[in-house]
Amino acid sequence: MQEHKTVYFKDYSPSPYTVTECTLEFIIEESSTRVENIMEIRRQDPSAKELRLNGEMLDLELLWVDDILYSEDMYVKEEDALILPLDCDKARIRIINRIYPDENTALEGLYRSGGIWCTQNEPEGFRRITYFIDRPDVMTRFTTKIIASKEKCPVLLSNGNLRGTATLENGKHLVLWEDPIPKPCYLFALVAGDLGSITDTFTTMSGKKIDLAIYCDRGNEEKCHHAMRSLKKSMEWDEVTYGREYDLEVYNIVAVDSFNMGAMENKGLNVFNSHYVLANEETATDTDFLGIESVIAHEYFHNWTGNRITCRNWFELTLKEGLTVFRDQCFSADMNSPLTQRLDDVRALRERQFVEDAGPTAHPIKPDHYMEINNFYTATVYEKGAEVIRMMHTVLGTERFRRAMDLYFDTFDGDAVGTEEFLWAMQSESPIDLTQFKRWYSQERTPTLNISSEYSQDSSELVLRIVQKIPKNTKNQEQLPYALPLSIALLSESGEEFDLITSDCILLHKNILWLTDEVTEVRFSAISSEPKLSLNRHFSAPVIIECDETDYPFLMAHDRDGFVRYEAANRFGIETLESMMAGAAANERYIESYGALLRDSTMDPMFKSLVLELPSITTMMQRQETIDVVAILTAQEELKRVLAKRYFSELQESIRVLYTPTNTDIDGLSIGKRALKNRFLGILMSLGDESISQMCQEHYYESRSMSERLAALDLLENYAPELAHAPLADFYHRYNDQTLVMNKYFTVRASSRREGTLERVIALQEDPAYDVKVPNLVRSLIGSFARNPVAFYERSGDGFKFVADKVIEIDALNPQIASGLAGAFKNYSRLNNDQKVKMRGELERIKNHPECSNNVYEIVTKIVGD
Repeated sequence: MQEHKTVYFKDYSPSPYTVTECTLEFIIEESSTRVENIMEIRRQDPSAKELRLNGEMLDLELLWVDDILYSEDMYVKEEDALILPLDCDKARIRIINRIYPDENTALEGLYRSGGIWCTQNEPEGFRRITYFIDRPDVMTRFTTKIIASKEKCPVLLSNGNLRGTATLENGKHLVLWEDPIPKPCYLFALVAGDLGSITDTFTTMSGKKIDLAIYCDRGNEEKCHHAMRSLKKSMEWDEVTYGREYDLEVYNIVAVDSFNMGAMENKGLNVFNSHYVLANEETATDTDFLGIESVIAHEYFHNWTGNRITCRNWFELTLKEGLTVFRDQCFSADMNSPLTQRLDDVRALRERQFVEDAGPTAHPIKPDHYMEINNFYTATVYEKGAEVIRMMHTVLGTERFRRAMDLYFDTFDGDAVGTEEFLWAMQSESPIDLTQFKRWYSQERTPTLNISSEYSQDSSELVLRIVQKIPKNTKNQEQLPYALPLSIALLSESGEEFDLITSDCILLHKNILWLTDEVTEVRFSAISSEPKLSLNRHFSAPVIIECDETDYPFLMAHDRDGFVRYEAANRFGIETLESMMAGAAANERYIESYGALLRDSTMDPMFKSLVLELPSITTMMQRQETIDVVAILTAQEELKRVLAKRYFSELQESIRVLYTPTNTDIDGLSIGKRALKNRFLGILMSLGDESISQMCQEHYYESRSMSERLAALDLLENYAPELAHAPLADFYHRYNDQTLVMNKYFTVRASSRREGTLERVIALQEDPAYDVKVPNLVRSLIGSFARNPVAFYERSGDGFKFVADKVIEIDALNPQIASGLAGAFKNYSRLNNDQKVKMRGELERIKNHPECSNNVYEIVTKIVGD
């Protein structure tokens, strides 16, 4: 049985020793890799007498301390550490060990992806390469020598700047890299293999020329150009927006198929999941193109918010991730549409983070304990963390926020710090005290604001009452009110905004209230008529709004804040579906409001496609005390049919106008038109009309855009399976040798709402294109099934058993991917009794498996409440 230990923030203390310099030599051979590691050790705690080096799955061959060869009785070797007596201020330690990349299915440390040797060291993978003080507050200068076969590995890459190459005997060659900038070992990277590449250059604002390269499997070079353009735009944006210039001579990106995460910001050598690099108009959707631009930017921005200034321990992960997500969201807003980017941010937050915050795995953005840190690369740490940064940006304003960021960079460059240091920099420019605001870092779950108003015609005053409802945490403990900015407007019947005049509350800007109390009452004067309430504009705070007075049709038609228009349509849709689930007919006012937006020719197509999206099954599930997927799906499909029948001719005409099958451009207008056309086609397909199904099939064959073809394939799979067979076979025949595109194929099949999905998924595991060792393929087939509420929550419980089987199987190969799958069971407490019994049995089976990893055990025990 594996021992499961918990790590606590309260136990953190600085490392008693540090590594100032590290010289590494890798000799890469077919069956193993020899690693020589020379470390310059410096004692930081004068009382320290014993050096503990982390190490896992290493074959130790030789060890020297200050040129003295140590025998086995001179040190202690544990399963996960090497312990040396060391009572001196400085020492040189030389270690030779051997590792086996081909056997490394966990994809942490040095492993092999196809014919490529590559590394993933965040958070604790470096200890699988060699013995080291593997923690983020140990900042080291690395020099790396790589020796390998020139035929099999003509490309040898590591961090920093290239300092030398040489041809050796026996067909081998050598490359020497030197990184002049200290970094924690989690940012170390190595890549070796026979790779294709594209190159470019970027000239910084000070006139320095940077060599850029993107490496990939040979044959995929032409799919890298969008990523290269995105990189150059990111570099320019960071100079203009934050004054941050790149600091090395080269910037390299490598795309690999087998990668647990999206990408990794290793200093000067980013390693990417190929999904976030490779794209062309034949194989990538519009979402793929936008995602590549965003993730390329995210990893580049880490150079300053994550690399130059890193986190001192893993409890501080949001310091680098929340801040960098905020930066990449702002970049994407500037590159594309600020409104649609903001709506995408909010939709992702609600679909992933709000669900997490409401469930058993809820945690603060700065957790105080963990069993496995890999489990905390979450929507809470990333996306909610970004919303906390955004609230500070709202409080300070753009100019003050920039000055605070400059202070942060200037003061802590080269250091490993915590959120306290970041908040200190923000406080230096903040117009108000941020002490209470810090609760966002230590409290969990999503607060609700209950808002009501009372208007007096006689005094022309409106009293707004705001009550913070703060849920208890996962330990059933009370939590305190937050400090937060709430953007509001009071609208006249024509949609004009009244000036906000009050002395009862701090107004940060003309329409932003600063809330700190559990109950706040604000009196506004000079309000000439009873206003309509426009609340949490631009989603100024990550909260849930409850307000019985909201006039959804009015806001959908008249509010000038795009988020509030979207929110009104979404909330009106939710209320309509809930009333239909209770037995009522579709709300006529909602149908009419939907039609008014449908006919509004002034709306941006992308914005319209988002506003006219019906609430998802996941959204509706969040609101149910006892989950009933069948009831949600039944109401959702009925509402689609009502809309399709009412607006049949208008929807058909809109599709005709929007559809341009030869257009593959990725400008905002083209992307928006495709999204809106696909939205309307989805509504019409609910009718089961043969002519519409034929049109959908024609769109699959005619369109050159992968977005339109994939949307058509998905609609045919769900609504016209008899017409889906030929397109599915065609898609498979075209792309079965392209892993990235096959991910899309497996996702469509595993996300199907038709009967028999589980059986088809089980069969697809035997498909030659599927490989359980490739994370992207597992996520697309098994992960998509686990996220498919119709199939996963099917009453027999077979979906629970299947996913539990896969968690146990994959846990033996890759615990990080397995723990992600285990999260599918997070709604356990909200199932009906019959389903709860079935799911509980599967959770117990996973938990009690003798080889259950820390990753999986931590997730499962939180879900079952152990």
